[in-house]
Amino acid sequence: MEDEEAPGGLRDRIARQGEDALGKLAQELLENSLVNSALTRAFEARERATQAQEAALGALNIPSAADVERLTRRLRSVSQRMEGIEEAVDRLDQRLAAMTQPAGALDERLGGVEDQLSKLSLEISNLASALDAAPVAQPREQERLKVDEPAPAPRRRTTRRKS
Repeated sequence: MEDEEAPGGLRDRIARQGEDALGKLAQELLENSLVNSALTRAFEARERATQAQEAALGALNIPSAADVERLTRRLRSVSQRMEGIEEAVDRLDQRLAAMTQPAGALDERLGGVEDQLSKLSLEISNLASALDAAPVAQPREQERLKVDEPAPAPRRRTTRRKS
């Protein structure tokens, strides 16, 4: 038991020896021309079987696994592009909605300004008609004096004698 838990114990030595033996066996099998040619022929047969299967499925108009995989990748790509386009359209829709909302408020403000202008023009026309009336004479105290001309000489009172 103590040997099994020790770093250089029996279990580790057996495992190392087993790995070494498997490595040597695999190396000898790969170096053996008979085994090597058998493996090569097996891989070639597998490749030909795959090609024959694809040809048969193509003749029957049935997609192969590779065709399905390519189609799946292409479909994912198209799906991602469509999502990007949908997001861009949503952003454009939001921008257009934001642009049209203030236009409604702007129309209301313009309508209010037009109403005020029509009221002001009515008051101005009333004032103009009132001004067209005959001018009121100014009182003498409010007349303007002419500064450049000499002031008129005061009149003397003439006294009449009683006879």
